[in-house]
Amino acid sequence: MYETMKFLFKISRFRFWIYTGGTYVVGYALGFTVLNDFFRPEYYLYLFYFFIPANIFIYGVNDYWDMETDILNPKKDEKEYRVKLQERKKLLNTIYLILGISLVLLIFQNMGERVIFSLFIILSYFYSARPLRFKDKPFLDFSSNYLYVMPGIFAFYLVSGSLPSLLILLGAYLHISAMHIFSAVPDIEYDREAGINTTPVFIGEKPSLLLCLFFWLGLSFIVIYLTDFFPLSYLVFLYPLFPFLLLIKSSLEIKEIYWYLPYINTVLGGLLFVSLVFYKIFL
Repeated sequence: MYETMKFLFKISRFRFWIYTGGTYVVGYALGFTVLNDFFRPEYYLYLFYFFIPANIFIYGVNDYWDMETDILNPKKDEKEYRVKLQERKKLLNTIYLILGISLVLLIFQNMGERVIFSLFIILSYFYSARPLRFKDKPFLDFSSNYLYVMPGIFAFYLVSGSLPSLLILLGAYLHISAMHIFSAVPDIEYDREAGINTTPVFIGEKPSLLLCLFFWLGLSFIVIYLTDFFPLSYLVFLYPLFPFLLLIKSSLEIKEIYWYLPYINTVLGGLLFVSLVFYKIFL
């Protein structure tokens, strides 16, 4: 049992739990109206799902379909777990288990929740899996990364029965697209060698960083506008600062700063969550 739990923890890439779980709690905070909404059992059910099982599914599928190409990527030795050949069957059974749990959850959802949740599952699977394999198609790779926004949309709908505004959905698209492109830039060499045609492989490193800068600037202006120019909202400019520094400082390498992004996402996401809850309850 201990070895199984250890295996699940490793393939879930705990550094990235916040990308689904955090999106879920922020989406819920955007949609809730009264404090009692946080005492609903379904809030905690999906809180657990999007923090752990969802990540096991996303990265389990990724590891299963990328096992051959991962051999070339040193990131698997430094920051992530390299699945061994003898663990392939265990990994596949794990994917089936999480998919089964997801299908059970679908049974108890209403139609709107079911559509959003299904989109999350479909994007999570076909981002890596054939025949669609979005990660291997320029521009579709970062667009399909909207899968990380789906938990937030689901949470918003779960608590409010409606969808977020188009401006919020656009801001989320810009952010998640920039995140994906930025994370793929360090892998250009290994992806090209493995035959994976990502957006950075297709357009090159500098254009990719310029695209990240454009997307994150767009996000920044949307956030500042939606918060009515609240002073703390200007912290969002930390995001475009990343590609900007890389573009003006040739001596700076993306591998040196990329792993700071999960911390920035965690801090700013937590700040947004606390601010939303405080504002809706006390103001």
